[in-house]
Amino acid sequence: MNDLLTIKDFETLVFEFRGRKVMLDMDLASLYETETKKLKQQVKRNSARFPIDFMFELTKEEKAYLLTNFPRLSNLKHSSVNPMVFTEQGVAMLSSVLSSQKAIEINIGIMRAFAQYRAMLLENKELKQKIELLDEKLNRSFNYLLTKIDALTDQKTKPLPAVGFKQQVKKK
Repeated sequence: MNDLLTIKDFETLVFEFRGRKVMLDMDLASLYETETKKLKQQVKRNSARFPIDFMFELTKEEKAYLLTNFPRLSNLKHSSVNPMVFTEQGVAMLSSVLSSQKAIEINIGIMRAFAQYRAMLLENKELKQKIELLDEKLNRSFNYLLTKIDALTDQKTKPLPAVGFKQQVKKK
């Protein structure tokens, strides 16, 4: 993998659990070119640096969800330990406990990818708002046109006054 993570690479590594965007310990270990076991050891040795909003362990149900929905994670099936997941802040904290040059470079790439991801979500939110405004405007215009068409239809159904000459019948 090159020095910088692209958004496309990053999207496959980010999952959402408990309302947070997170990365799996095995993916981070692979990026940092270390073993998952060693990464977990460093996290446990420095547990004070990883509060619940930085890192948490998945439940059996969450692990089962990963196994059924993401075939690339099939090797988790044989693990007796549930994976740890790290939020953006947890990934940043990992760089302080993993001090290799590779860890620092990858961490910088991950932080940039998180920033790009947030920017992309913000752009999508703005686009959604613009579409909703346009939709509202179209609905108003459509309703206005329907009202005018209904008014024309009502006028056509009213009986029209007779046009032309009336013959007068002479009385004898």
